[in-house]
Amino acid sequence: MTIAENLDKILSEIPSSVRLVAVTKKKPVTAIKEAYHYGIRDFAESRVQEAILKQEELQDHKDICWHFIGHIQTNKAKKILENFHWIHSVDSLKLAEHLDKLAAKTSIYPHVCLQVKLLPDPNKYGWEVMEFWQDLPKLEPLKHLKIEGLMTILPLGLSENECLETFEKTKELATKINEKSSLQLKELSMGMSNDYLLAVEKGATMIRLGSIIFGARN
Repeated sequence: MTIAENLDKILSEIPSSVRLVAVTKKKPVTAIKEAYHYGIRDFAESRVQEAILKQEELQDHKDICWHFIGHIQTNKAKKILENFHWIHSVDSLKLAEHLDKLAAKTSIYPHVCLQVKLLPDPNKYGWEVMEFWQDLPKLEPLKHLKIEGLMTILPLGLSENECLETFEKTKELATKINEKSSLQLKELSMGMSNDYLLAVEKGATMIRLGSIIFGARN
Protein backbone atom coordinates (compact mmCIF):
# COMPACT_ATOMS: atom_id res chain seq x y z
CA MET A 1 0.00 0.00 0.00
CA THR A 2 1.11 3.56 -0.65
CA ILE A 3 1.64 6.20 2.04
CA ALA A 4 -1.56 7.93 0.90
CA GLU A 5 -3.55 4.68 1.14
CA ASN A 6 -2.16 4.04 4.64
CA LEU A 7 -3.13 7.55 5.72
CA ASP A 8 -6.61 7.15 4.20
CA LYS A 9 -7.17 4.06 6.33
CA ILE A 10 -5.79 5.57 9.57
CA LEU A 11 -7.70 8.84 9.26
CA SER A 12 -10.94 6.97 8.59
CA GLU A 13 -10.50 5.23 11.97
CA ILE A 14 -9.82 8.21 14.24
CA PRO A 15 -11.77 11.37 15.13
CA SER A 16 -10.68 14.55 13.34
CA SER A 17 -9.86 16.08 16.75
CA VAL A 18 -6.91 13.65 17.17
CA ARG A 19 -3.63 15.03 15.85
CA LEU A 20 -1.70 12.54 13.75
CA VAL A 21 2.05 13.03 14.19
CA ALA A 22 3.97 11.19 11.46
CA VAL A 23 7.21 9.70 12.83
CA THR A 24 9.85 9.94 10.10
CA LYS A 25 13.07 8.78 11.77
CA LYS A 26 15.23 6.82 9.30
CA LYS A 27 12.78 7.72 6.52
CA PRO A 28 13.83 9.76 3.47
CA VAL A 29 12.68 13.29 2.73
CA THR A 30 10.71 11.90 -0.25
CA ALA A 31 8.47 10.02 2.20
CA ILE A 32 7.91 13.20 4.24
CA LYS A 33 6.99 15.08 1.06
CA GLU A 34 4.53 12.35 0.12
CA ALA A 35 2.77 12.61 3.49
CA TYR A 36 2.94 16.41 3.28
CA HIS A 37 1.24 16.44 -0.13
CA TYR A 38 -1.44 14.21 1.35
CA GLY A 39 -2.08 16.94 3.95
CA ILE A 40 -0.03 15.89 6.99
CA ARG A 41 1.72 18.83 8.70
CA ASP A 42 2.97 17.27 11.97
CA PHE A 43 6.23 15.32 11.71
CA ALA A 44 8.34 13.79 14.49
CA GLU A 45 11.99 12.88 14.76
CA SER A 46 14.04 11.40 17.58
CA ARG A 47 17.59 12.20 16.45
CA VAL A 48 18.66 15.81 16.31
CA GLN A 49 21.25 15.69 13.51
CA GLU A 50 19.07 13.58 11.22
CA ALA A 51 16.14 15.93 11.82
CA ILE A 52 18.13 19.11 11.09
CA LEU A 53 19.38 17.72 7.76
CA LYS A 54 15.78 16.96 6.74
CA GLN A 55 14.56 20.35 7.94
CA GLU A 56 17.18 22.05 5.76
CA GLU A 57 15.91 20.15 2.73
CA LEU A 58 12.32 21.10 3.59
CA GLN A 59 12.86 24.80 4.24
CA ASP A 60 10.22 25.77 1.67
CA HIS A 61 7.58 23.68 3.54
CA LYS A 62 7.18 26.43 6.12
CA ASP A 63 3.93 25.16 7.67
CA ILE A 64 5.43 21.89 8.94
CA CYS A 65 5.18 21.54 12.71
CA TRP A 66 8.18 19.59 14.00
CA HIS A 67 7.90 17.36 17.09
CA PHE A 68 10.85 15.89 19.02
CA ILE A 69 10.08 12.49 20.56
CA GLY A 70 13.49 11.04 21.49
CA HIS A 71 15.44 10.99 24.73
CA ILE A 72 17.17 14.36 25.24
CA GLN A 73 20.79 14.68 26.27
CA THR A 74 21.45 18.00 28.00
CA ASN A 75 24.10 19.01 25.44
CA LYS A 76 21.54 18.65 22.61
CA ALA A 77 18.77 20.58 24.39
CA LYS A 78 19.53 23.97 22.81
CA LYS A 79 19.48 22.56 19.28
CA ILE A 80 16.17 20.83 20.01
CA LEU A 81 14.72 24.06 21.36
CA GLU A 82 15.80 25.94 18.23
CA ASN A 83 14.51 23.39 15.72
CA PHE A 84 11.29 21.90 17.13
CA HIS A 85 7.90 23.39 17.95
CA TRP A 86 6.89 20.52 20.26
CA ILE A 87 9.00 18.46 22.68
CA HIS A 88 7.15 15.31 23.80
CA SER A 89 9.98 13.71 25.74
CA VAL A 90 10.69 15.97 28.73
CA ASP A 91 11.34 13.11 31.14
CA SER A 92 12.87 14.61 34.30
CA LEU A 93 12.84 17.69 36.51
CA LYS A 94 16.51 18.32 35.72
CA LEU A 95 15.76 18.41 31.97
CA ALA A 96 12.65 20.57 32.42
CA GLU A 97 14.60 23.12 34.47
CA HIS A 98 17.44 23.13 31.94
CA LEU A 99 15.04 23.71 29.02
CA ASP A 100 13.29 26.46 30.97
CA LYS A 101 16.60 28.32 31.48
CA LEU A 102 17.50 27.93 27.81
CA ALA A 103 14.05 29.11 26.76
CA ALA A 104 14.39 32.21 28.94
CA LYS A 105 17.73 33.04 27.25
CA THR A 106 16.60 32.36 23.67
CA SER A 107 12.99 33.62 23.95
CA ILE A 108 11.86 30.38 22.30
CA TYR A 109 9.01 28.93 24.33
CA PRO A 110 8.36 25.33 23.24
CA HIS A 111 5.17 23.34 23.61
CA VAL A 112 6.04 20.51 25.98
CA CYS A 113 4.67 17.14 27.06
CA LEU A 114 5.97 15.55 30.26
CA GLN A 115 6.92 11.90 29.75
CA VAL A 116 5.48 9.59 32.40
CA LYS A 117 5.91 5.88 33.12
CA LEU A 118 2.75 4.32 34.54
CA LEU A 119 4.31 0.85 34.57
CA PRO A 120 7.90 -0.09 35.50
CA ASP A 121 10.03 -0.36 32.35
CA PRO A 122 13.85 -0.29 32.45
CA ASN A 123 13.93 0.49 28.71
CA LYS A 124 11.88 3.71 28.93
CA TYR A 125 12.57 7.14 30.37
CA GLY A 126 10.04 9.24 32.25
CA TRP A 127 8.64 10.04 35.66
CA GLU A 128 7.14 7.30 37.78
CA VAL A 129 3.94 8.54 39.38
CA MET A 130 5.17 9.05 42.97
CA GLU A 131 8.29 10.81 41.73
CA PHE A 132 6.14 13.05 39.53
CA TRP A 133 4.01 14.23 42.48
CA GLN A 134 7.22 15.04 44.40
CA ASP A 135 8.55 17.13 41.50
CA LEU A 136 5.28 18.83 40.55
CA PRO A 137 5.75 21.90 42.85
CA LYS A 138 9.07 22.56 41.06
CA LEU A 139 7.54 22.14 37.60
CA GLU A 140 4.76 24.67 38.19
CA PRO A 141 7.04 27.76 38.28
CA LEU A 142 8.71 26.95 34.91
CA LYS A 143 7.11 29.81 33.00
CA HIS A 144 9.20 29.62 29.81
CA LEU A 145 7.90 26.17 28.88
CA LYS A 146 4.37 25.75 27.59
CA ILE A 147 3.66 22.55 29.51
CA GLU A 148 0.58 21.27 27.71
CA GLY A 149 0.24 17.55 28.34
CA LEU A 150 1.56 14.13 29.22
CA MET A 151 3.32 11.65 26.96
CA THR A 152 3.67 7.94 27.57
CA ILE A 153 5.17 4.94 25.77
CA LEU A 154 3.89 1.53 26.86
CA PRO A 155 6.19 -1.38 27.71
CA LEU A 156 6.33 -4.12 25.08
CA GLY A 157 4.22 -7.23 25.43
CA LEU A 158 1.11 -5.86 27.16
CA SER A 159 -2.30 -7.38 26.51
CA GLU A 160 -5.03 -5.23 24.96
CA ASN A 161 -6.65 -4.82 28.40
CA GLU A 162 -3.35 -3.78 29.99
CA CYS A 163 -2.84 -1.20 27.21
CA LEU A 164 -6.33 0.23 27.73
CA GLU A 165 -5.84 0.33 31.50
CA THR A 166 -2.49 2.13 31.22
CA PHE A 167 -3.82 4.72 28.77
CA GLU A 168 -6.79 5.24 31.10
CA LYS A 169 -4.44 5.77 34.07
CA THR A 170 -2.43 8.32 32.07
CA LYS A 171 -5.61 10.28 31.37
CA GLU A 172 -6.62 10.06 35.05
CA LEU A 173 -3.18 11.33 36.07
CA ALA A 174 -3.56 14.37 33.79
CA THR A 175 -6.99 15.10 35.27
CA LYS A 176 -5.61 14.93 38.84
CA ILE A 177 -2.69 17.20 37.94
CA ASN A 178 -5.15 19.75 36.51
CA GLU A 179 -7.20 19.63 39.71
CA LYS A 180 -4.26 19.92 42.11
CA SER A 181 -1.85 22.29 40.37
CA SER A 182 -1.61 25.40 38.23
CA LEU A 183 -0.71 23.26 35.20
CA GLN A 184 -3.50 22.75 32.68
CA LEU A 185 -2.73 19.63 30.67
CA LYS A 186 -5.00 19.35 27.64
CA GLU A 187 -2.84 17.06 25.50
CA LEU A 188 -2.30 13.32 25.81
CA SER A 189 0.46 12.13 23.49
CA MET A 190 -0.05 8.39 23.56
CA GLY A 191 -0.43 5.60 21.06
CA MET A 192 1.92 4.30 18.38
CA SER A 193 1.52 2.11 15.31
CA ASN A 194 0.60 -1.03 17.28
CA ASP A 195 -1.77 0.50 19.87
CA TYR A 196 -3.06 3.87 18.59
CA LEU A 197 -6.72 2.80 18.35
CA LEU A 198 -6.65 1.76 22.02
CA ALA A 199 -5.02 5.10 22.92
CA VAL A 200 -7.66 7.05 20.98
CA GLU A 201 -10.38 5.09 22.77
CA LYS A 202 -8.92 6.30 26.08
CA GLY A 203 -8.57 9.96 25.14
CA ALA A 204 -5.32 10.42 23.21
CA THR A 205 -5.19 13.84 21.55
CA MET A 206 -1.93 13.10 19.67
CA ILE A 207 -0.81 9.77 18.22
CA ARG A 208 2.74 9.13 17.01
CA LEU A 209 2.69 6.84 13.98
CA GLY A 210 5.66 5.67 11.93
CA SER A 211 5.74 2.16 10.49
CA ILE A 212 1.99 1.95 9.88
CA ILE A 213 2.31 4.97 7.55
CA PHE A 214 5.75 4.51 6.01
CA GLY A 215 6.44 0.79 6.37
CA ALA A 216 8.96 -0.91 8.65
CA ARG A 217 12.25 0.90 9.32
CA ASN A 218 15.41 -0.70 7.97
